[in-house]
Amino acid sequence: MLRPLSIAAAGTGVTALVLLACSGTFEPATAIFENPGQAQSSDGPTLTPQVSGTTERFFSVSPVNDRVVWASAGGGTFAVTTDGGDTWLSRVVPGAEGLQFRDVQGVTEKIAYLLSAGEGSNNRIYKTRDGGATWTLEFQAGPDPRNFYDCFDFWTPDRGITFADGQDGRFPVIRTKDGKTWEDIGDLLPVAQPGEAGFAASGTCVTTQAGDRAWIGTGGGAQARILSTTDGGNSWSSHNVPGITQGTATSGVVSVDFRDRFHGILGGGDVVASTEPQDNVARSADGGATWTLTTSTPFPGAVYGLSYVPGQLRRTVVATGPGGAAWSPDEGDTWSVLSGIANCWSVGFASRKAGWLVCGDGGIVKVSFAGN
Repeated sequence: MLRPLSIAAAGTGVTALVLLACSGTFEPATAIFENPGQAQSSDGPTLTPQVSGTTERFFSVSPVNDRVVWASAGGGTFAVTTDGGDTWLSRVVPGAEGLQFRDVQGVTEKIAYLLSAGEGSNNRIYKTRDGGATWTLEFQAGPDPRNFYDCFDFWTPDRGITFADGQDGRFPVIRTKDGKTWEDIGDLLPVAQPGEAGFAASGTCVTTQAGDRAWIGTGGGAQARILSTTDGGNSWSSHNVPGITQGTATSGVVSVDFRDRFHGILGGGDVVASTEPQDNVARSADGGATWTLTTSTPFPGAVYGLSYVPGQLRRTVVATGPGGAAWSPDEGDTWSVLSGIANCWSVGFASRKAGWLVCGDGGIVKVSFAGN
């Protein structure tokens, strides 16, 4: 069963409406930035607010490299930069003005995919091959209002997987092998628990790794889980995630990332309790088979998005949500607040010097760690 159309989530004096495994509308929400361009500590990152060209709420971000980054937003909007964020181009996909693009996958400065989430046929996948000048509709769900596609990720420019909420004990997951057509592989996945779903908060409820590995985080059911594959989605394993706040329609795993085939981290919690401290981060050292709680983030509420920082800082993680943002140098053992930031839902990195937080009210913040 779908959850309510919209759920209020308050954090740091900022109220946002989060669409979670259902359709709904958003009110404008303001991201908070203070001390732009200032390092947070002697070894912390420098935060640099950037001008996106839109006031739509951003949901997801996909850095291709240090210069090329794609972001997705409400109102059928996407944004792209080809100069590391010095300038951004924001546009609306024709015919998609009423859609919320909950996920984006950047491939090159010319090629990208967008995933919209909503009820029935509002779930769509678009692809551009000319830098966003034109878009091709690759997939559109049927009219069943239970259809809801939360997130996607890609192994290669032409091989990807899209996760969807459970229906009648089945996840109607779709996969592409050619970057053009999508097939339903739901019969290959474990049985869905009643109410089990993904959270379309940041486009990070699924992550892939070069080759054929993928991990999906779920919530909404009695038990939060990680579903994993090592063969491109042909077979799957199910792993419970104890400890993290879960067990209700609005709680569970929201975001997951892996730095190698063994070591991963996830974030989540109760997405409507953004002013309450929660058990909201866990990590794995065995490919996602078992999970152990870390120290909770210093900001309250659920973690909507988190990401490892690549390269020499590979154990460094940045986490974000309505209640704030923070970074950890040791995969969640200790955390430092990114002061002055709230209402940013997703984060992604191309390198230690090139990461981006995307936020409400069209906010984008570049995150740069020092080092050689």
